[in-house]
Amino acid sequence: MAPKKILIVDYDTKSIDSLSKLFEANKIAVVTAADGVEAYEKFKSDEPDLVLLEAMLPRMHGFDLAQKITQDTKGRVPVIIVTAVYKGHQYRNEALRTFGVSDYFEKPYDQDKLLNRVLSLIGERGEVEEDISDIPDLPSPDSVVKTLTEMLKKK
Repeated sequence: MAPKKILIVDYDTKSIDSLSKLFEANKIAVVTAADGVEAYEKFKSDEPDLVLLEAMLPRMHGFDLAQKITQDTKGRVPVIIVTAVYKGHQYRNEALRTFGVSDYFEKPYDQDKLLNRVLSLIGERGEVEEDISDIPDLPSPDSVVKTLTEMLKKK
């Protein structure tokens, strides 16, 4: 199975460096971009498993980018906003409801919580696929009724 890959988008190089180190230390490949237009181009070319972005971005706003990615992928690629600018429940709610983001963190954020959330979002798809392949064929409704009827007769 190919390693998971995330796209990190932020105008602040220190933030990109910090996040890149966090995820690379957990064996996640990282692609970076400094603005919304570059991020969308890299999203299309690199096909990341998750996008982590600052809301305030040059050339294309982070909310617009999040909505575009969510619409393009029909929600299959999770988007997490990590922002220092838009703080408060109203922004979080708007991002989750209107723009389709999977989660919303305000800076400064808890690194462990962010890492665990990213891991759960990129790990879920693989686990679901494995779980589905391991499910045996279900019995037919007729055989279930027959088995239950026999069990009841024995009582």
